Amino acid sequence: MFTNALTLLQPGAVGVIPTDTVYGLAARASDPAAVERLYKLKHREQKPGTLIAASIDQLVELGIKRRYLTAVSQYWPGAVSVVVPGDPNLNYLHQSKMSLAVRLPADDQLQVLLLKTGPLLTSSANHPGAPTATTVAEAKAYFGEAVDFYDDGGDLSNRPPSTVIRIVDDAVEVLRAGAVDIDV
Repeated sequence: MFTNALTLLQPGAVGVIPTDTVYGLAARASDPAAVERLYKLKHREQKPGTLIAASIDQLVELGIKRRYLTAVSQYWPGAVSVVVPGDPNLNYLHQSKMSLAVRLPADDQLQVLLLKTGPLLTSSANHPGAPTATTVAEAKAYFGEAVDFYDDGGDLSNRPPSTVIRIVDDAVEVLRAGAVDIDV
């Protein structure tokens, strides 16, 4: 499925991949130029994407504090994105919002890719306010030749987006309902 995604190892590369939830723009999180390019393609300012990684250790190596990740590890792997505090050294990722959504996907093929690329910054494959692409053809209609590659994972219209939560004073706050029901 990820025949083109190793292109992400090239400096500045951005592509469209099927994630464990929806099609997403993806860039290596450790590559500030690629991250900037992804945000420009999405016309995003002050609305960070989601980091996906193969493990908590990958996120820690990137600069996310382990204590924030181990506190929510019961939600992973799976389609739950957790908003955690962001480090000032990662401003290019969280756009100075000082928080960032992170997820460890359960999809085996995506895990293999993430082991090779390291954490990826992702954002749904669409323009602001438009429906998320559920096929590669729809993603191409949004981004055309502006991205480096497309990996086709078929029709993902049956996949809801991830559930987005954050922990506030030991309580779970659901910011977006999605693939996983969270009782609060």
